[in-house]
Amino acid sequence: MKKLIMLVIGTLSMSISQAQDINDALRYTDGTIKGSARFQAMGGAFGALGGDLSAISLNPAGSAVFTTSFASISLGSDNKDNNTNYFNGNRNSSNSTIDLTQGGAVFVFKNQNNNSPWRKFSLGLAFDNTKNYEDDWRAIGTGNTSIGNYFLANAQGLRLDEISAFDGETTSEAYSEIGSAYGYQHQQAFLGYDSYILEPDSFDDDNTNYSSNIAGNSFQQNYLYTSTGYNGKISFNMAAQYEDDIYLGLNLNSHFLNYNRFTSLFESNSNVNSSVSEVLFDNTLTTNGSGFSFQLGSIFKLTNELRAGFTYDSPTWMTIREETTQYLETLVLDDTNGDFYQIVDPNILNVFPSYRIQSPSKITGSLAYVFGTQGLISFDYSRRDFSKTKFKPTSDAYFDLQNTIIENTLTAASTYRIGAEYKVKQFSFRGGYRFEESPYADGSTIGDLTGYSLGLGYNFNSVNLDLAYSNSNQERNEQLYNVGLTNAANINNDNTNITLTLGFKL
Repeated sequence: MKKLIMLVIGTLSMSISQAQDINDALRYTDGTIKGSARFQAMGGAFGALGGDLSAISLNPAGSAVFTTSFASISLGSDNKDNNTNYFNGNRNSSNSTIDLTQGGAVFVFKNQNNNSPWRKFSLGLAFDNTKNYEDDWRAIGTGNTSIGNYFLANAQGLRLDEISAFDGETTSEAYSEIGSAYGYQHQQAFLGYDSYILEPDSFDDDNTNYSSNIAGNSFQQNYLYTSTGYNGKISFNMAAQYEDDIYLGLNLNSHFLNYNRFTSLFESNSNVNSSVSEVLFDNTLTTNGSGFSFQLGSIFKLTNELRAGFTYDSPTWMTIREETTQYLETLVLDDTNGDFYQIVDPNILNVFPSYRIQSPSKITGSLAYVFGTQGLISFDYSRRDFSKTKFKPTSDAYFDLQNTIIENTLTAASTYRIGAEYKVKQFSFRGGYRFEESPYADGSTIGDLTGYSLGLGYNFNSVNLDLAYSNSNQERNEQLYNVGLTNAANINNDNTNITLTLGFKL
């Protein structure tokens, strides 16, 4: 009867549910504008300035500040240094990439009607790389919790006949049909049972109690994390200048992401009463997504020198699609028949149903003081309530639980950006500082981010060449698995970016 039920459900839906959590919500929606070299060199404090392609992605009114049509393109070298601590182990790793960080153009149309208060209009198209997922780190140490606890946490309370293969059924068939019929949690329990990690209290079909064949509290663990991909945004911009002192703008944003992750845990032990002494557990995840948001912005010239800006960023509505593969291998100690390796390789691509994430809205207030043609100083303040991040549909019981966890764990966070520029003939010297508060209420999972930047620009009249150096530091705790083996690796991340921008009048 069970076989028939699984076949029917598997025919109706070949996809299964994965356990998304708070980490996914932040990973896929949180990001900042990397931007042009001038933008980065000044710490991104451009909300009241405009006149830069990346400033348009921050405040859409900024395109109306341009006096002529303009285009720019930027390449950036991103280097991430991770210092990872896991129990008694310390490990350093580094990763470098070169990406297109920004590109776009704005077209300015002056109003020929001198009697109209609308001085000019602008249309723009801008691309910004908002997040680079290229990263790798390794946690090595002697942990006090086994990976066996992960499989045990997933299996406890599930019927044995729902997490085991039928006679004559292959690993691939069982893994696929169990996933289609019961879901991702049952699949994890099947992996644990088929690899001899899990031991049922009895072998009756209705058994729901299990223990682990990995004993003790000392485990040599080597965990590898590697990821690639990026999160990007294309902004379709419209703006206008009203009289001499008011600039208004709108962005319609198309978001897209690609995230690929591979994790591998190798665990060994020589503990007494442990009948499984080695475990290798590999997981791959491929994520693709698309979304939409909009921005409303304004810039006001309070005096000839003093300017103020305000921007409202709507929530971002993302649709996420995920695929995974898994591999498990154990060394089983058998005094009767001899030790052997048990390989559980389903060779199945899990395709999950798409789901939605809604990120919170953001407001930004800005001030800038312009010293004629010699320089400027600017300040931006942003605030975003991360506790309003939501998985959807909210009618789903699991998503509703995760939304409650997000609401109780995350909080409103502020970002402060300061930038300055000083001009000497064709040269521009720039500097910036930024501080981003942790989105976590207790600040323990992800710490505050601090960063500084420097830059140099040269104006060839119709062409600008800009160079920027920026550095940021942030500490975080990465939990290895969402249940069972929940020990965290402490990672101190130092991120260095060098950006070169070529800008030219059209």
